[in-house]
Amino acid sequence: MPRPKALISWSSGKDSAFALHEVMRAGAFEVVGALTTVTETFGRVSIHGVRQDILQAQCEAAGLPQRIVPIPYPCPNEVYEARLGEAVANAVADGVTHMIFGDLFLQDIRAYREQKLSGSGITPVFPLWDRPTPALARAMIASGLEAHLATVDLKKLPAAFAGRKFDASLLADLPLGVDACGENGEFHTCVVAGPMFSRRIAVMAGERVERDGYAYCDLVLA
Repeated sequence: MPRPKALISWSSGKDSAFALHEVMRAGAFEVVGALTTVTETFGRVSIHGVRQDILQAQCEAAGLPQRIVPIPYPCPNEVYEARLGEAVANAVADGVTHMIFGDLFLQDIRAYREQKLSGSGITPVFPLWDRPTPALARAMIASGLEAHLATVDLKKLPAAFAGRKFDASLLADLPLGVDACGENGEFHTCVVAGPMFSRRIAVMAGERVERDGYAYCDLVLA
């Protein structure tokens, strides 16, 4: 029997990467592409600030065709929703029936995704949902997943955390109240290796910049 076709909502970070790993390991879906919003003004993954050449390298290492959703900066919500709606309609036309998300516990985000996909022909899947994040973070690291913090919220973490590796040392250094997986937006990551990839992606930490209350580490291909 053919497996249902699915897209992974690919942020370039650890949660979407580990969600992909769990789905691939379970084998219930045929993952046929990675859907990513890219801020066309900067040519970078939205929110995470990851360069498009790294995104391309990630998708190649995962063996997934890219499905880029370009959005402007700033992006009005109606533009965001219209462009994602178009991407969803295109996916349905290609036989996709499911979308995989790396969300962990934010109920409002899950409800939003479910609402927007309701009636579209695509069912959302949340393979990591409600797993305790300290244990999940350790499981990610133990699996061989390697990532760097690409963006940090300066209200939650010092700028020096931008660019650091997502590892046991980082988990130990996180201030009290900061989620181990950054699920409350404390930080966002860029994955460079793991069981979902066929090869490791070599990157170097470039310039660190602060903008709009966030610190970004400009990761570049080595």
